[in-house]
Amino acid sequence: MRSSYFVAALVLLKRVASQQIYDIWATTWDRSDLFTYFQPTPDPIDFVTPGAIGSADIVIDDSSVYQTVYGFGATLTDSSAGLLNNLKAQNSGSYWQLMDYLFNATDGANAAGFSYIRVPLGASDFSTDAYSYDDTSGDTSLSDFDIGAAPSDVFSVLTDILSINNMLRVHVVPWSPPAWMKSGDTMDGGDLDSQYVSTMADYLLKSLQGFQSKGIPVYAIGNEPENSNPTYPTCSMPVATEAQIGTALRTLMDNNGFSSTKIIGYEHNWSDAANYPVQLMQQAESAFAGVSFHCYEGSVSEQADFTSQYPDKEVYFTECTGTIGSDWWSDIKAIVFRFFIGSISYGSSAGLMWNLALDGNGQPTLPGTNSCTSPGCRGVVQINSDGSWSVNQEFYAMAQASKAILPRDVGGPWGQRIGVSVGGSLDWALVVGAYVTGRVSSTDWDRYSIVVLNWDDSASTTFNPVPVEATIEFRGMQATYTFPVGVTTLWWYAEPN
Repeated sequence: MRSSYFVAALVLLKRVASQQIYDIWATTWDRSDLFTYFQPTPDPIDFVTPGAIGSADIVIDDSSVYQTVYGFGATLTDSSAGLLNNLKAQNSGSYWQLMDYLFNATDGANAAGFSYIRVPLGASDFSTDAYSYDDTSGDTSLSDFDIGAAPSDVFSVLTDILSINNMLRVHVVPWSPPAWMKSGDTMDGGDLDSQYVSTMADYLLKSLQGFQSKGIPVYAIGNEPENSNPTYPTCSMPVATEAQIGTALRTLMDNNGFSSTKIIGYEHNWSDAANYPVQLMQQAESAFAGVSFHCYEGSVSEQADFTSQYPDKEVYFTECTGTIGSDWWSDIKAIVFRFFIGSISYGSSAGLMWNLALDGNGQPTLPGTNSCTSPGCRGVVQINSDGSWSVNQEFYAMAQASKAILPRDVGGPWGQRIGVSVGGSLDWALVVGAYVTGRVSSTDWDRYSIVVLNWDDSASTTFNPVPVEATIEFRGMQATYTFPVGVTTLWWYAEPN
């Protein structure tokens, strides 16, 4: 019996010892690497018998498995869609090169593999005019509903994205109901008139059917109930109103072929996480699959005010914007820490920025809006009038995170967050997210990934970026890697736990 245990131990040791880090992506503070792929040279990095820990010690706990992460992306506003479609008309080759770089999710592709897109239902602050899908006053039967009121650019670009990435999840959100359903008879600010609760639910169902008619499957539908601005389409809704709409819409969706489409509530800032979304679940928990958050007030840790009370509900991070002229490396640090490691660590199943694409001045915006005024909002992509494009810091932050969770196999599962902690004398220097991605075949090893932000740049005193030599502890074995100041994503494979 003792020899059997010894043989089993040798087999386990051999399997663990054969784990190696082959694949690395890096984006560094000085831009010497920009979402750059490489393999360690001259040899892969082995997991070996543990020795002394590094200045930072990353401990992976793959016995603790949390939420599935469905991807990263941004919002395809009317402005973003128009700029992209103009680029396509002006320089088709450049357009398809950009789209592939953004959305190709094929394993190992030199691309970000963005897989989650949010789309306004009707006008937003990034549209040419304020419109809904039914602007006929008093049309409670919605006989004049027309999904074609949206610019054709929106559906054209969505179709192109789906041709590259058929795993794309589309999350639709109305900024405002039609003006005639609201107090003040305007799309800009105000409240929904309570007599139109059921009509609004019908309107949202027709929106889903409209997207379906365009060949665009919708993964989730949401709402922005706590933003009322008189200069662009917005609408306030008390909790009871959103709960009533959600309950009515859930029934309509279940009865009309959309039972798998999720309703995601709240869609507002972290600062109110303990109140509005909690009350929404108390009133209509069965209608809503979860809630989503924005970054503009509060801190990411406040997501826990919701998840601690409703741990089985899904959470999504769906909006924050960059600002034109801000510091590139400071932005990378903040974006990764707060959103693409931080929000995921607090339970989010997706991470999105605001506009997918804008020009170099943060345009075009809705005429007269006070949203994103000077210095202007920055898109994930900048599209220039000469037919050229460039990607901004938001792209690199999301691309690094995206590589950790994309399916390894065609039709395979998405990555799941797993346990991770950081020790050592420089434990503060590294912020880490860890993930496991399962396989289609039970005989194939799972892929393990970590996304590591090294922000040890001594920026509070004299700028002095310091690489951090770290050990990585996994299943009783240890690997060593020196992380440059920046964001690094590592892969290795191991038998399923």
